Amino acid sequence: MSFNIALLAGDGIGPEVMFESVLLLKEIEKLYNCSFSFREGKVGGVAIEHYGTPLPEETVELCKRSDAILLGAVGGPAWDHLPVEIRPETGLLQLRKQLGLFANLRPVKVIPPLTKSSPLKDSVIMGVDLCIVRELTGGLYFGTPRERRIGLEGEEVIDTLVYKRYEIERIVREAFELARLRKRKLVSVDKANVLESSRLWREIADALSIEYSDVKLEHMYIDNAAMQLIKKPIEFDVIVTENMFGDILSDEASVLTGSIGMLPSASIGNGPSLYEPIHGSAPDIAGRNVANPLAAFLSVALMLRYSFGLSKEAECIEGAVHSILLEGYRTKDLADEGKTFVSTSEMGALVRDAIQNKYLDYELVNFYEKCR
Repeated sequence: MSFNIALLAGDGIGPEVMFESVLLLKEIEKLYNCSFSFREGKVGGVAIEHYGTPLPEETVELCKRSDAILLGAVGGPAWDHLPVEIRPETGLLQLRKQLGLFANLRPVKVIPPLTKSSPLKDSVIMGVDLCIVRELTGGLYFGTPRERRIGLEGEEVIDTLVYKRYEIERIVREAFELARLRKRKLVSVDKANVLESSRLWREIADALSIEYSDVKLEHMYIDNAAMQLIKKPIEFDVIVTENMFGDILSDEASVLTGSIGMLPSASIGNGPSLYEPIHGSAPDIAGRNVANPLAAFLSVALMLRYSFGLSKEAECIEGAVHSILLEGYRTKDLADEGKTFVSTSEMGALVRDAIQNKYLDYELVNFYEKCR
């Protein structure tokens, strides 16, 4: 089996975690009957420097010709002064739109060895295993008009929140389908007491719930959901919400796992899916070999499972990550007294070593199941 992967390293720590991810995939090649072809493209700030645009057309074409896309991160202060239409983040938004990647899946799983890295009590986070389903191509991030202008009372700004019925239906249906594969619990997050878009969102969710009568649907306002995600995260299984609310909640959820450097994500839709860690470009630590590559590794595992159907290989990576954490190795962001702190490259080598020598085949699968 051979798969073509588009590599978009991007900015900041993106190239560092991407480099380690490629080494990880090459290790998987050695142990299993699969091979990967890598083709590089530019997006974000690095694309601005080379092409004058955050999303060159050749990058879009590269992604369309690939079986899956692996992304590092985009953005940084070097481009903050640019007009919004050519900033790095706009390139990522455009890529999602052009590829039809309407659903972002962000699994949030607390790994037992990392409970001390979270500021929350063990009793609050132990056993947390949820997934946030975020609508990715609509809402405030894409609505028009969007502008600054001079009105009758001086300068004013406009952002427009627009959703079409079909956009809401497809993301909520995606969440219902996922909930069926998990604990059959779905929380739909909105602000229906204020926003007309949320009222339509709630109506559609209720209508679809008749079709998915085996899934328990609950509605929750965004402010209450933000509180409950910290107060009682164990109560959640699948959360579905619109673009901006999902952006905020998924970043908030990183505190449950101990670090934003531990959360992978998958963006899926009509074409090849895109996988990326959610930690951002972290320009303050870029080039220092201290970034946490584990979210990128777990994103690779999602890619193997969802895009390529390689569940055994995905479990191999996940089990190796868990084993290294159990052995007490930590990157700088996972501050935990008494543990062994390692660099980005050292963490990559440790995970590859675990894959090669320690937890293979059924033994690794059994180990991974014990960590779940």
